Amino acid sequence: MQLYIGSDHAAFEMKKLIIDHIRKQKYEIEDLGTYSQESCDYPDYALAVGQKVVQTPNSRGILICASGVGISIMANKVKGVRCGLAIDYHSASKASKICNIIAFGSRIIGPEIAKQIVDTFLIQSKNQDNIDL
Repeated sequence: MQLYIGSDHAAFEMKKLIIDHIRKQKYEIEDLGTYSQESCDYPDYALAVGQKVVQTPNSRGILICASGVGISIMANKVKGVRCGLAIDYHSASKASKICNIIAFGSRIIGPEIAKQIVDTFLIQSKNQDNIDL
């Protein structure tokens, strides 16, 4: 399963932590930006991840901004994307069954919950490669 990740400047540090966490689990992940804490617009990264996920069969995406709300709304504007906002294990579990992208907020949840959300999404998504979008 190919993974794509994107964030805005507010979530840059959390994104780096999540990338390291995912790579330790031997997943392939492509970082689509942002690449610094310099102010930027989250829609650019939501669209980039959304388009890659739609173009790449059996891929998944992870999006992070300050709250997770705006980036998830923007991702859902890409035809074929189902992006769910997760705040805990339960919402990540539900999203993994129906979504091809998960989003969360770096100012809403801490690093350990973020890792738990990602782990839940990835583990349960392995069995959901044929999501009917």
